[in-house]
Amino acid sequence: MTAPRRSYRDCYLPAMTAAEIERLPDKARAPVIVATGAIEQHGPHLPVAVDSLMGQYFAEHLLPLLSDDVNCYLAPPITIGKSNEHVGFPGTLTISKTTLRRQLKLIARQIKAWGFGTMAILNTHGGNTDVILYTLREIQAEFGLRTEVLRAGVDFNLPPLEQQLGMHANIAETAWLQVIAPSLVRMDLAVREYPDESVVAGQLRPEAAPATFAWVTSDLSQSGIMGDAPRGTPEKGRVWLKATSRGYAEAIVRLEKAGRPNAPE
Repeated sequence: MTAPRRSYRDCYLPAMTAAEIERLPDKARAPVIVATGAIEQHGPHLPVAVDSLMGQYFAEHLLPLLSDDVNCYLAPPITIGKSNEHVGFPGTLTISKTTLRRQLKLIARQIKAWGFGTMAILNTHGGNTDVILYTLREIQAEFGLRTEVLRAGVDFNLPPLEQQLGMHANIAETAWLQVIAPSLVRMDLAVREYPDESVVAGQLRPEAAPATFAWVTSDLSQSGIMGDAPRGTPEKGRVWLKATSRGYAEAIVRLEKAGRPNAPE
C-alpha cells in the first residue's frame, strides 16, 4: 500500500509545537512558503477572496507533487494585500505598501529566528508584486535569508488581447474558481470587458510589460472585470490548475536543491 503524500497540515508551521519546529532536520535548506493574496472585488460573478483562495490552493496542491527527498514548510498566509487600485468597488479590503512590507519583514525575522535559511513567496495578486520585490532585497540584506518569488512559468495559450489586457476576473481566474469553488461563481453575471485598446501603445501595458503605467480599476472597467470572463470554463480550469501546481512544485525543487551544501552556483 502506497503511503499518503504530505499534506498541508504536515507542513504548516503554526500547527507545530515550538519543540517540533526546533527539531526539524532540514531547516537550513527547506524553503518556507509565504502565500500573499488579496481580498478585493472580482467583478459581479466571482467572490472577493479569489486571490487568497488561489494562493492557498496552489500551496496545498504543490505539496503532493514533491519527491520524498524535497521538503518545504508553510508560514501563515497574508490574505489581505495592497489592493488600493480596486478601491471604489464594494468588497475590497486593502493594506498599505508599508503594512505589507512590515508583515513580510516580521515573518522573515521569525523564520530566521527559527533557524530556517530560505523564504519563498507564492504571490497571487499583482498589486503586491512591486512591494514584495524590494522588500525581499531588504530581507536578504538584513537577515541573510535566501529569498525568491516563486514562478509557475505556465503558458495558457490565451488570445493576444487577453494576454495584453486580461488582468482581472479574467478567463483564467473564472476557469479556476469554477473548479475549486463552483458554488461561489455566478456565470450568469460574467461579462466580457477590456480596457480601451488605446491604452496599449508599443510596449506600454498596464501590467507585466517593459513599460507600465499607473492605473485604478474604475478608470479601465465599469464592471470590475478586465478580460473575457465568459470564456473561462471548468475544463480549462482543471488543465491550468494542474499545470500551475506542477510549475510551482518544480520551482520549489530548484530552490530547495540550490540550498543544499555544495550545490552548484
